[in-house]
Amino acid sequence: MKTVIQIVLWALSIFFAYKIYTSIMEPIKFDKVKKERYTAVINKLKKIRDAQEAHRIIDNSYAKDFESLAKFLDTAQFTILEKRDSSFMRYNRTYRIDMPVDTVVVDTLGFIPVKDSLFKNTNINYKDLGTIPYAQNNAKFDMKTDILDKNGFRAPVFEVKVDKSSLLYDQPADLVANEKQMIDVEEVNGPEIKVGSLTDVSTSGNWPPYYDTKGEK
Repeated sequence: MKTVIQIVLWALSIFFAYKIYTSIMEPIKFDKVKKERYTAVINKLKKIRDAQEAHRIIDNSYAKDFESLAKFLDTAQFTILEKRDSSFMRYNRTYRIDMPVDTVVVDTLGFIPVKDSLFKNTNINYKDLGTIPYAQNNAKFDMKTDILDKNGFRAPVFEVKVDKSSLLYDQPADLVANEKQMIDVEEVNGPEIKVGSLTDVSTSGNWPPYYDTKGEK
């Protein structure tokens, strides 16, 4: 009987030691996985933002979906301009003499494809911008556009977002639930990772500076 009790106590000791180890290591592993996946998603959201801003500069609007954004990137070009100071003589009626007038001359030097400018040195495929890294079943980002009226000024806006649980589907449910309620200046707050806004004229993301220091690939 004494031997049986000792075996039971040893088994319980091992079990509780394992539970303590797991309770310590699980959050550490979760944080590592989270940051790796968030970094990939945020890098892609930055490229989506860059592409949308190019679309607004050239077409004065944002692309309504990823298909039209990819078609835009297939053919769109940035114009390369050179500005230089210059001057010319103009007759001044007051002084009745020719006087120099300063001006700026803008020359068109050429064109560069938007896709080369934005995606040439990255491993992000512009034709697959809508697919969420690490998500299951080729899940897509949720992207919406609108026109926002701000004191009579109508401005195009866009928002792209993804629910955190789409990235963390294989992680412990309790840690994912806590992550979606996160409020911390050094973390991505709330249940989603997003860039842009439908309620404000902004193209900012909701991630902390940590993710801006991670190099894009």
